[in-house]
Amino acid sequence: MSKNSSKLHPRNRHHGQYDFDKLTQACPELSDFVVINDYGNQSINFSDPKAVKTLNRALLAHFYQVPHWDLPEGYLCPPIPGRADYIHNIADLLASSCDESIPTGKGVRGLDIGIGANCVYPIIGHRDYGWSFVGSDIDPVAIKMASFIANNNPSLKKAIDCKLQKKPEHFFKHIIGKRDFYDFTMCNPPFHKSEEEANAGSQRKLDNLADNRSKRGSKNAAMMQKGNKPSLNFGGQQAELWCEGGEIKFISDMAQESVNYASQCLWFTTLISKKENVSSFKTLLHKLGAITIKTYEMAQGQKISRFVAWTFLDEEQQQQWYQE
Repeated sequence: MSKNSSKLHPRNRHHGQYDFDKLTQACPELSDFVVINDYGNQSINFSDPKAVKTLNRALLAHFYQVPHWDLPEGYLCPPIPGRADYIHNIADLLASSCDESIPTGKGVRGLDIGIGANCVYPIIGHRDYGWSFVGSDIDPVAIKMASFIANNNPSLKKAIDCKLQKKPEHFFKHIIGKRDFYDFTMCNPPFHKSEEEANAGSQRKLDNLADNRSKRGSKNAAMMQKGNKPSLNFGGQQAELWCEGGEIKFISDMAQESVNYASQCLWFTTLISKKENVSSFKTLLHKLGAITIKTYEMAQGQKISRFVAWTFLDEEQQQQWYQE
């Protein structure tokens, strides 16, 4: 972990450096990827997709008691500490509508729009707070893998329901039924406008890794020469990385559809990768009639991310939500 991991949310389990002794106990195959870095500490090669995926498997097994986890080749492998921060900040958001007390248990329902094959948000949300989840996705392979994870780990049994969104132009329709109510929705939207832009972003990540390791005189720098084809770790499927119109169109369409479910969800939320999109998105939310809009910033190392939350319920309705 980065020395700046202290910027993570206070309840995040992933502060400090990775304890590879404990992680390899939880996931013995991780030992095949552990190396000694330039500072004399145990680490892995973060440019190696297999190493990163195995590290994730170890983290989920050790911290969340989820030993049966995998990804199909080519699917996005998320950094778990950062994903956990989104969940913990949502918990704070819910507490703001519940007399500053975090609501827990299966009665608290979340909708993860774009659950992906990794199922990471529902795993963390259920294991840390006991929440139940519906996860939707337009990719049948992702739904199949997420369902496998949810159904084959005893710690997740009956807590996560995965639904295929058969109409890619919709977010909530066909997923939220007339009698369904959700405490929150969450989404990690695709933020590139095209495949070319997505590939360029992946290449920049590889180049940055190569630059950082070269500056430290790493023996493994040759493994990450600039110009190499982006690795699968930074790949992901189209729906995970890019869409027509990019991030701003995606989240704007989501916001407009959320109006139709204003009374069925306490808080809608979405990550926003590009800071310049926040202002115009909040302006749209005001026009759509959102009563309260909040922005949460999160930091993992030097990386800053954020999510915007909005509700169409006034303060009295928010408080009644947890009193009924």
